[in-house]
Amino acid sequence: MKTIRLIGEERTDLGTYATRRVREEGKVPCVLYGGKDHVTFSVYKDDFKNLVYTPNTYLAQIELGSKKYKSILQDIQFHPVNDQIIHVDFLQVAEDKPVSLHLPVKITGNSPGVRAGGKLLVKNKKLRVRGLIKDMPDFIEINIDNLELGKSVKVSEISVHGLDLLDAPANAVVSVLTTRATKEADAAAAGTPAKK
Repeated sequence: MKTIRLIGEERTDLGTYATRRVREEGKVPCVLYGGKDHVTFSVYKDDFKNLVYTPNTYLAQIELGSKKYKSILQDIQFHPVNDQIIHVDFLQVAEDKPVSLHLPVKITGNSPGVRAGGKLLVKNKKLRVRGLIKDMPDFIEINIDNLELGKSVKVSEISVHGLDLLDAPANAVVSVLTTRATKEADAAAAGTPAKK
């Protein structure tokens, strides 16, 4: 799994006034949980661009002076009016402790259902998984070479070595929908009028 580096500054003054001053300086107040102690710090808001505004999932390496922490983004709060990031929670990760993450789905292959005129619909762009950080891939690959018209790939049909998928097994991840054009073509081939 790819890592993004965030260089921050530890905070000792945690009052409302101090937090407001941090935001006025263009920084975001952050907290790191999961270690021996909670660590409060701030990071410039522009540094979150590649971590937050992306379909990908990354590890975050937080660097506070000489201290380095491996973490994942746990929670993020946005301002209700201007959508600026106002607070971020990180969870410190360890090699021997499982974590839960949302990993992006990557569709590969060429569906016979799409070639027959169906429409490909990706219903879940990310799947929630649990496992050790060393086993986390950058994405979950789903091959659709055998996906026929009107069929779906469900969570229960996907397996990723070393990881447990936490979404409901019956959830469809990707489907090939029958379009009006394919219904009309099928009806014409069968010699019956297409149903509206």
